[in-house]
Amino acid sequence: MGRVKPLHIFKYKIMAINVNTVYQTVLLILNKEQRGYMTPVEYNRIATQSQLDIFEQYFEDLNQQLRVPQVDLDYSDRQLSIDEKISPFKTFGNCTYSAGTWQLPTTDTYSNTILYNGQEPGANQVSFYKLGTVTYNPAIGLPVELQRLPRIEFYNIEKSPLTASTKDFPTYLYENKKLYVRPTSINQAGDITVDFLRKPKNIVWAFTTGAQGQYIYDSANSQNFELQESEQTRIILKILLYAGIIIRDPQIVQAAASEVQQNEINQKS
Repeated sequence: MGRVKPLHIFKYKIMAINVNTVYQTVLLILNKEQRGYMTPVEYNRIATQSQLDIFEQYFEDLNQQLRVPQVDLDYSDRQLSIDEKISPFKTFGNCTYSAGTWQLPTTDTYSNTILYNGQEPGANQVSFYKLGTVTYNPAIGLPVELQRLPRIEFYNIEKSPLTASTKDFPTYLYENKKLYVRPTSINQAGDITVDFLRKPKNIVWAFTTGAQGQYIYDSANSQNFELQESEQTRIILKILLYAGIIIRDPQIVQAAASEVQQNEINQKS
């Protein structure tokens, strides 16, 4: 019997929020009151940060909702709703063995996109965010989930034959984006697969320059937001909040901050 692939969570595709629609809306709001202008470079950086702020808030919201009784209705289940928002960033990949440790995947298997573990991923790269389930895939038999242990326990359980890790009950230590797996006999290519979350891709409002020096939107080389369409208003408010800080307009900061706060209260109440 050949190696069995682990079962992974179903992943579905959502409609992206158009990067140009958001930019034009932000410019319209800023220019309506003659409060300043946001360049494409500024917009790309602020939009990327705004998307990341919202993405990271999902995990705090989910943690909070796990402590609250849920309504037993499909469209009113907030835990399920937040999980759906996180779902596009769930992926998996094979680890590679090197010098006694397992390196994290270098490719987002779902999109076949190269993973970048540095500080500033390029336009066609995504960054690793959170580690999920680690699975051992034996050549014969069903996959086995590894138990994650803190450093002290990881080394102490190996001191006794009664508690030492086995292929039926493997363990791992996760440090510095590397996996230390026990027993050490788990060391063949394809042995270790991980489910993980990647970060949203950096926002890119690409452009060419016209004859009058104007910015002309280049959709082919742009990167849309990866959050659900329902988050468009929230994204715009976040961008306006940062825009007010950049152009030093306290009224925009105050108004946007108030709307963001009220929006978050409504979602949690």
